[in-house]
Amino acid sequence: MKRNKTSETGTHIREKRRALAHDRWKRRATAIAWYGLLAEVFFLPLSPSVATVALLIGIAGTALRFYVDKEFHFRHLRFDVPAVLFVAVSGLSVLSSPDRGFSFYNYYNLVGVYVLTYLLIGQNVREPGQMKSILRMACAAAVIVLLYGYYQFLFGIDISSMKWVDGDAFPELRKRVFSTWENPNILAGYLDIIICLAFGLFMKCRDRERRILLGAFMLAAAACLAMTYARGACLVIAVILAGYGVLRDRRVLVACILVVAILFVLDPMLYERITSVFTKVDTSTEMRLAFWESTVAMIQDHPFLGIGWGAYWMVYPEYDFYLQGANVLIVHAHNIYLNYMAEIGIPGAVAFFWFFFGTMIMALRTHFPADTGAAEQATPFGKYQMPFRWNRLWHDWKEHDILAGLSLGIGLAVLSVALNGLTDDLLFNIPSSMLLWMLAALAGALSCMCPEKVDTAENETSGNDFLKKFQVTVRKGAKDAKEAAMDAKDKVQDRVQDKVHGMLYRELPADADASDKDKAEASAVKPAPRKEAPSGDKAPAAEQPETPRDPMDELAEEVRKALLQRKQEEEAAAKAAEEAAKPAEKAAETAEPVEATEAAPDDKPQKQEPAEQSAKPAEPQEAEAEAPESDTAAKDTDEVNEAAEEKNAEKKAEKEAGSHEETKRDIKGDD
Repeated sequence: MKRNKTSETGTHIREKRRALAHDRWKRRATAIAWYGLLAEVFFLPLSPSVATVALLIGIAGTALRFYVDKEFHFRHLRFDVPAVLFVAVSGLSVLSSPDRGFSFYNYYNLVGVYVLTYLLIGQNVREPGQMKSILRMACAAAVIVLLYGYYQFLFGIDISSMKWVDGDAFPELRKRVFSTWENPNILAGYLDIIICLAFGLFMKCRDRERRILLGAFMLAAAACLAMTYARGACLVIAVILAGYGVLRDRRVLVACILVVAILFVLDPMLYERITSVFTKVDTSTEMRLAFWESTVAMIQDHPFLGIGWGAYWMVYPEYDFYLQGANVLIVHAHNIYLNYMAEIGIPGAVAFFWFFFGTMIMALRTHFPADTGAAEQATPFGKYQMPFRWNRLWHDWKEHDILAGLSLGIGLAVLSVALNGLTDDLLFNIPSSMLLWMLAALAGALSCMCPEKVDTAENETSGNDFLKKFQVTVRKGAKDAKEAAMDAKDKVQDRVQDKVHGMLYRELPADADASDKDKAEASAVKPAPRKEAPSGDKAPAAEQPETPRDPMDELAEEVRKALLQRKQEEEAAAKAAEEAAKPAEKAAETAEPVEATEAAPDDKPQKQEPAEQSAKPAEPQEAEAEAPESDTAAKDTDEVNEAAEEKNAEKKAEKEAGSHEETKRDIKGDD
């Protein structure tokens, strides 16, 4: 017995240890995945190689989390299908490459990094609070990028040898900052994304202190963007903010015009650089036009699978209509739409831009309702009633502000990439592409955090306003009808319960032990209250016209009749048992006085003896005298018993008749 107890205790301890070890591994896997994700977000704009290592660590933690945590399941995002199609078609394009080995190497390195980033963000970001940590890391990295850009501009970097500017067209332009990125245009595209994210948070934030901080950050980013002298990126951010101001808030448009005017006044070279797009043509514009012409020829010759992933620089010399054999390496078409169609074919490009623009529309249509108990959201430049306090900057932001601001900012950021892609291929840069896939995963995670709003936006078609209003009306009517049906169902159930409960527990007839007179009085008095009207407006029961019977009343009446019948059967059985026992008792009581009367002499009445003397045994002589008369006593007893039985039978019939009449009166009284 002791051995069994010892073995059970040991088994329990081992199971407990295994459970604790399993919990520890779950926490470790979650921590590895999460900190790998944050490290990638922070190092992506600073050091792509370190960000790639952090990505691999985060993916390893995610895989371990899938293995050890049975509650952690794979989550499907809204645009997984076009992403998978893009990956598949891109892989098939390797078959049409002039150098399949290089294309395959470039494909699984780049596409693999994009897909892993998408999986890491999309599977691990499932709580609104996680968005705050991601924003902190992204903001810290952006501040470092801005500070390094200012450093380059103040202390000077000669870019004349980098061929980023046409020296003949802009002889005075010697400084174009690129910070931690490889190219001023790439840095400008990154700054457009950062400004859009900050603008989304600015529009959704309700605290003055945070709006001041976000406004200052956007001004610093705009100044750094001006230092890149990237004409396309500057025009894109101006168009996005001005367009938002025209469509949503005119004060945003006024603020955008003021900022642009101040930058042009402070830096005349920026004004000359931007206006050159509309006034004169430099070599960069001519080269872009030539690249686009060559790329269109590639697409016409290879429309389905393209020229192969990453093979643009190998195929371009065959379609060189501008440089004509110059020793210049052209690696992309300076247009993301033409570049994707040329390298992976039209089907692959359709899959990618389905994913790309679908993410943008989803982010712009994902709305998060404000808390009902919170104060009404203030306009960006409205009056503030609360006093200014710097300590509010360090408090946690409300989840609604974070989620709504991120949703708007991601939608505008993807739009900036789409507009920048008209004149430059920002996605050729690996960190830029990783950042785009990261934004797409965050947009998918945000849509999962707001399912009702996303479903409503998904069901809305691109039809006219009448169709949209009709759909909203139909959905609202269906919802109201469903609620009305549920209320009617509840009322019917309550009514059924009240009826059945009232009829089942209604007062039954008087007990069987009561006398016939009491039963008659009870039956005569009982229906009276039910026949009287509860108020003066209601007529007596006898004068009321006949109305259709309620099915529930009929059901309750049948239930009551069944109960009455069962009660009567029980009473009849009890009476029959009592009547069967009464004849024997009456016979015994009748036999004793007969014997006493015959035992006394006829002439002389004897004096009654005490109880003790009557209890004495009779003399032998008296016993002999009584013996001849025993047969006569037995006959008398039989006659008495028969008379008693007849009398009991008559009484039983009378009682049954009375009970029947009483039942009829009760039923009529109920009606």
